[in-house]
Amino acid sequence: MKPLIHSLSRLELETECQALGLPSYRAGQIWAWLYARRVADWAEMKNLPAALRAGLASKFDLAGVAPLKTEGDPVGTRKILAGLRDGECVEEVLIPARDRKTVCVSSQVGCRFACVFCASGKGGYVRNLETGEIIGQLLLAWREYGDRPSNIVFMGMGEPFDNYDAVLKAVRIINDAEGLNIGARHITISTSGVVPGIARLADEGIQVELSVSLHAPDNPLRSKLMPVNRKYPLEALMAACTRYAAATRRIITFEYTLIRGVNDTRQHAAALASLLRSIPGRVNLIPLSPVDGFEGQAPDPGTAPLFIEVLGRAGINATTRISKGTNIDAACGQLRLRSRKTL
Repeated sequence: MKPLIHSLSRLELETECQALGLPSYRAGQIWAWLYARRVADWAEMKNLPAALRAGLASKFDLAGVAPLKTEGDPVGTRKILAGLRDGECVEEVLIPARDRKTVCVSSQVGCRFACVFCASGKGGYVRNLETGEIIGQLLLAWREYGDRPSNIVFMGMGEPFDNYDAVLKAVRIINDAEGLNIGARHITISTSGVVPGIARLADEGIQVELSVSLHAPDNPLRSKLMPVNRKYPLEALMAACTRYAAATRRIITFEYTLIRGVNDTRQHAAALASLLRSIPGRVNLIPLSPVDGFEGQAPDPGTAPLFIEVLGRAGINATTRISKGTNIDAACGQLRLRSRKTL
């Protein structure tokens, strides 16, 4: 397969143009067609000579993803199964609200981290996404919305820090004022707790939001729910988060999925408050959504308010995420699992 042109940074595109003997302004023209006008066909790049368009088409692919299946409300939450050039597929979710248009994108085909309640890893890890395939999801979402997405969250399939370089290159293109021009503070990277990735992001000098999937307040339980904890236990994770908050002056969001009878007692809430007391952050409580292959159940209705009360007394802001995608199995990986059985 030819390289995806959307996998090139602005500097790499300029280098490619120089290698072709083109004047420097051509890179700017191509970049504008890719991101300001978001064309889907080389023929649409009208101010480029036909020979140049043909040369680019012979060297690069312009389309990295294509919609295979869409589920959900045409004007509400939608899940898109996006096909890739090698026959694999990933998911993205569009979550519109009154004041924002959020897109949840994937960073890998599958996932190697195997959290017990996550469908992404049920089919195993296949490969990392290229930067152009990540960007392709955003361009597809833009077409679906008919407008520029306002918020990008790397919370789809895969662990973003397991594909760090491709994800950060995509983030910089998304954030580039002459790229997709979406503000850094409207971009969230979510990690299961990959400590080296948190450390690298702290030194990037980009003000993206960091979200850490926690789901348990102690090592034994977290290791049972999230095998990544065996490699990066809570002590190392909390130290990395403390350093990140100090280096970036950003508040970290800690995701905590509530599972009935597993991590949802008052004692768990108190332990969570103790764990996070000294870290600038907030907690996003997520009642468990049903996942094939995991027998856990959603918590009782009073559980989230209990956690909010306990955490609030410790000075920690906590909110409950209201699921908008339960009716379409919007938890990442579920549409891909079902589709692999039918496609």
